[in-house]
This record gives sequence, C-alpha cells and structure tokens, in this order.
Amino acid sequence: MKNIIFIGMPGAGKTTIGKEVARTLAWPFFDSDVRLRERIHRDIKELFRESEAAFRQEETETLRELCQKEGIVLSCGGGVIKKAENVALLKHGGFLIFLDRSLEAIASSVDQMGRPLLSASKNRLKELYDERYALYLAAADLHISVRGGIKETVEAVLAALREQGVVEG
Repeated sequence: MKNIIFIGMPGAGKTTIGKEVARTLAWPFFDSDVRLRERIHRDIKELFRESEAAFRQEETETLRELCQKEGIVLSCGGGVIKKAENVALLKHGGFLIFLDRSLEAIASSVDQMGRPLLSASKNRLKELYDERYALYLAAADLHISVRGGIKETVEAVLAALREQGVVEG
C-alpha cells in the first residue's frame, strides 16, 4: 500500500488537507516537521538558526524513518523537494500530491514571521515560490490546484486518488 504524501508551499494546506484525507480513509497521519521536532527534541527555528543545511539533514533523517511506514498520509515541509535524496525517499513508497495554492491566498493566511524561511524579507515568499514551483511539479504524481475550501479540496484529492487507483472506493 502506497503512502499519500503532500508537498507544496508553506501555507498551501498540506497539514489541514492531509489530516482530513487521513481521517476519511482511516489512515494514520504524520506531519514531517512535527515528527522532526519530536525526534530531535529541538525547535525548528532553533535548528534553522544553526543553519538551513543542519535542518535539511535532520529533515532527511526524519523522512527516512517515516518512509519505512506503509499506508500513511504524510504532510511534508515546503522545502522537502530541494534535496533529490528526499524526493527519491518519498517517491519510493509514496504517491506525491502537489497542493498548489496561489501566492495571494498563502500570503493572506500565513504568519510569515513565524516561519524561519519566510521571515527573512517581505519578498521571500515569492522568491521561494519561484525557486520551488518547478521542483514541486517535477516531483508530484498529482497536481491539485487549491481554489475552494477544505471540503472541496479533500473531495478533489480523494476523487483523483480513486481515479489513479491509489485508494479504493
């Protein structure tokens, strides 16, 4: 059984949609950032102050652990696709869904100061979007445009997963 893995920008809805998909399917849900914090007993902001490279290494180790599981729904941090090793780990046993939410919608709903990579400058969200968009598309098995609310997005994801044969019913 393949894992269902959500990728996309910070604020795209990966955790919210992932939890609802997991609840509907009665599958366990994991958030890679939450698991990383639990595993290293440190705050992500603190780890980023050390360096982004230190964070990315811990992220890869966390993914290595999570990808040993089967039949889970996983929400990943926005930069997970920056390392080819991460993408390979995720694709090995998972079906990757890129939740594509507009920059305007993300900017209006995300506390940019509370996120280490977004707090650097006012234009940082756009810079990250431009840097990562093609990587999300390349890694994804499925591209879902987030246009409506949570319920509509979850329904679109589940319908696509059924159509792709990832889940039954």
